Amino acid sequence: MTRSVPRIHRIRRTARMAAAGAAALLALSACSSSSDTDSDSGTDSAASSSSAKLSGQVTVFAAASLKESFTTLGETFEKRHPGTEVTFNFAGSDTLAAGIIGGAPADVFASASPKTMATVTDAGAAAGTPATFVRNQLEIATLPGNPDHVSSLKDLTGSGLKVVLCDRNVPCGAAARKALEAAGLELTPVSYEQDVKAALTKVELKEADAAVVYRTDVKAAGGKVTGVDFPESAEAVNDYPITLLKDAPNADAARAFVELVKSAEGQRVLTGAGFRTP
Repeated sequence: MTRSVPRIHRIRRTARMAAAGAAALLALSACSSSSDTDSDSGTDSAASSSSAKLSGQVTVFAAASLKESFTTLGETFEKRHPGTEVTFNFAGSDTLAAGIIGGAPADVFASASPKTMATVTDAGAAAGTPATFVRNQLEIATLPGNPDHVSSLKDLTGSGLKVVLCDRNVPCGAAARKALEAAGLELTPVSYEQDVKAALTKVELKEADAAVVYRTDVKAAGGKVTGVDFPESAEAVNDYPITLLKDAPNADAARAFVELVKSAEGQRVLTGAGFRTP
């Protein structure tokens, strides 16, 4: 009997240790499960919170030549982020820049030239450094079928042709002037228009025989005009910069829109419209 007592004690002690170990394992398992649940919950909450930030209206001031491609990207953005609305103000870059500096509420500015963008950055109205996202080149838009047989920039200086240019302060007007200087030509248009779409419309309505616009605008017009390339356009290629604005009312959603424009998807839309990659 005296020998059996220690054995019983050992068995009981082993049983107690096993029970304690099992309890510890259960506690650790519960903690691990709770930790994993908390971690997953935190991740889901963070994702939901991030998604929730992209809501409300995003106001984009963009050069008139971006109308078709940016409208498409705006629709893509709204579908990707339900609860957002992208509104656009398309006009001449100089007009848009003046509005921004004057306090017009806007989230994003996309200009048709670095010079016009500089007026906004110099005024301290941009958040960060603008990024060039596309380039654009000039082309001559003529009446459908090119009845006047325009084949060069020099042909536009001939008597009898009604030619329209963009205003000198608008990027497309500055580019046209640079191309004319490269060709050693002088041209007096029948009118200067406030943006590239207005210049193109003159030809579409047959109020002018030709206009110097962007390739993207000729492409967007379809059969309403005929495009004519000219070599001097290579001397006047415009870079297009984009920036988030310093006082953007909806900075988070605006930043996401800018990223969409610069993304591979955005670039496909823009190059499909005739723009060139930077």
